[in-house]
Amino acid sequence: MRVSAGLPTGMEGLTYPIPFSDPENVIKIAQAAEKYGYDSVWGNDHMTTQNYVRAEFPVPPRFWEPLITYAFVLSETKTIKVGTGVIVLPMRHDIVVLAKQIATLDHFGKGRVEIGLGIGAYREEFKALQPDAKMDRGDIVDEGLQALNLLFKERVASFEGKYYKFRDVELYPKPLQKRIPIYVGGNNPNNIARTVKWADGWLPAGMHVDRLRAGVKTLHEEAEKAGRDPKTIEVCPQFVVHVGKTRQAAVESFRKSQMNKHLVSLSKSTLKGQGAAAHEDINLIGTPAEIVDKANAFREAGVTHLLGLYFAANSVQELIDQMQIFGEEVTPKVKG
Repeated sequence: MRVSAGLPTGMEGLTYPIPFSDPENVIKIAQAAEKYGYDSVWGNDHMTTQNYVRAEFPVPPRFWEPLITYAFVLSETKTIKVGTGVIVLPMRHDIVVLAKQIATLDHFGKGRVEIGLGIGAYREEFKALQPDAKMDRGDIVDEGLQALNLLFKERVASFEGKYYKFRDVELYPKPLQKRIPIYVGGNNPNNIARTVKWADGWLPAGMHVDRLRAGVKTLHEEAEKAGRDPKTIEVCPQFVVHVGKTRQAAVESFRKSQMNKHLVSLSKSTLKGQGAAAHEDINLIGTPAEIVDKANAFREAGVTHLLGLYFAANSVQELIDQMQIFGEEVTPKVKG
């Protein structure tokens, strides 16, 4: 099982206080992830500030565009990979430009790029960018996945969709990797179907192990119906992490974090329908031994990659300390 860390490209104000994510700290966190043996770092994609963040902070957060950020991260690291968790396709109007950016980054990063794509957690953000649009965000993601696959595969590609259209595009060079990994983000069952049709992995978030196990069962059944080997499809959930000397200490510290407020905000969107389980029960919060047990339960449920672990912290040093503890005391017991 691979283990990766979240990178705060668009998390200031959401999961971390303001200020937090200046460029130097973003690079510092990525370098720490490499030092402590993480497979990759995953950053998210936001274009404008969410309403609840505006209400809480007198100054706006800094949301960095992830692909440009990764150009700097890759130049300042040697082995760690970068991933988008997730690029919000409904906010990306030109799919050809996005494909060109990804292919370019893959070459300059020597094949250290993975791509997560999705609908996005906040509809209010989409409406801010396109206030008069009457669009189904799921349909946009469906078209975008198909279009990207064509652009990365075909010598000359054409696509005629409702939201994306291009004709006789010779996108070159193709990505350096023979097949650049593409993951579909989101807990909704529709994203399992999208994964089976067009992607290499499913990227849910904050999902209870029982619900995740059921999702993996559905994923494997749908893959077999489609003639795909289920073992070739990655299952890569994102979780929040906070390690403490005791479970009580870990829970109390987590509840004081900005991360906890963010999860509460998502309970009406991305995390809707997760049931009565508390966030600290679903996520990797507790002592190292408790977290190892949870992680191994996720592995048993079908997880292949703990992707984009977001460490609850109110300072950069606390985040790096948490990353070190997890890397030294948990990862060796769940990796492989």
